[in-house]
Amino acid sequence: MSLLIYGANGYTGELIARRAARQGLPAILAGRRADAVAALATELGRPHRAFALDEPAAIDAALAGVTVVLNCAGPFSRTATPLVEACLRVRAHYLDITGELGVLEAMAGRDAAARAAGVTLLPGAGFDVVPSDCLAAHVKGRLPAATHLTLAFRAGARMSRGTAITTIENAHGGGMIRRAGALQPVPSGWRTRTIDFGDGPQKAIAIPWGDVATAFHTTGIPNIEVYIALPMALRVGLRLARWSGPLLASAPVQRLLKARIAREAPGPTAAVRAAAEARLWAEARDDVGGVVRARLRTAESYELTSWTAVELAARALRGALPPGFQTPARACGPDFILEFSGSGREDI
Repeated sequence: MSLLIYGANGYTGELIARRAARQGLPAILAGRRADAVAALATELGRPHRAFALDEPAAIDAALAGVTVVLNCAGPFSRTATPLVEACLRVRAHYLDITGELGVLEAMAGRDAAARAAGVTLLPGAGFDVVPSDCLAAHVKGRLPAATHLTLAFRAGARMSRGTAITTIENAHGGGMIRRAGALQPVPSGWRTRTIDFGDGPQKAIAIPWGDVATAFHTTGIPNIEVYIALPMALRVGLRLARWSGPLLASAPVQRLLKARIAREAPGPTAAVRAAAEARLWAEARDDVGGVVRARLRTAESYELTSWTAVELAARALRGALPPGFQTPARACGPDFILEFSGSGREDI
């Protein structure tokens, strides 16, 4: 059995590759850039493979002998589909660390094909969306008749370059909520709420986070909104994107913004990751006045991603994940997040 980590040379992919190596998982490091992947693989004493995702036959050949693929290469709107299709063909389990709503919803649509192939499809195996998915399942368990779910989070550290690029590419797309079980587009920065993550009230603004897809499949709750705590300047920027969407989507602006991101550090340093933490909040309501709320504290988001993704990959290697499309909490239960150091949950 073997685990292929695609995008192992990226910021988060490298964190995951190093953790997988420390835990002794039979990992093969992979990506498009042969030189970068080979250098990391040599350092970690692991085999490596280099391949692009534009030729199905080449992907199938690269997955020969692979039991589990863990995709860490974003934007996942480009990488997920070719890898998922290859995994279905060669009957390898597929995991990734995406939080891209469209990708998550598309994978839910591949459930029947995955079950027929005996393959697990589990996207969102990192901070996107493990802790929030587990918290959603927890409040649903406390209020089984819930019809409305609100989730909110504060990440605790700045974005990596890869996450920032994905954000820039999707910034013009507006917001998204779920209403009556269906995805419903809303303006960017659609609504603001004041939320107490356990250390005082903060302003949080609605975003099209992955849980708008995954929390529905985990809980069955038909009305879902997700919020992120941001400084005022960023909240204003999100609202302004309602009118600047076409400009943000233009090729010159995209090139300018991505060039600026490329000059930044790859992501938070080890010291920042060790010192920071993430906070999450959930509220479930039913139609007769019932309300439950809960808070969750976790390790810093990128650090947590390396822990949860490697653990889920290890479970997939053991055949411990059910076939078909899965969300983290549906596959492992609402208390899965509590297995990781620094995690603590409280009912409000």
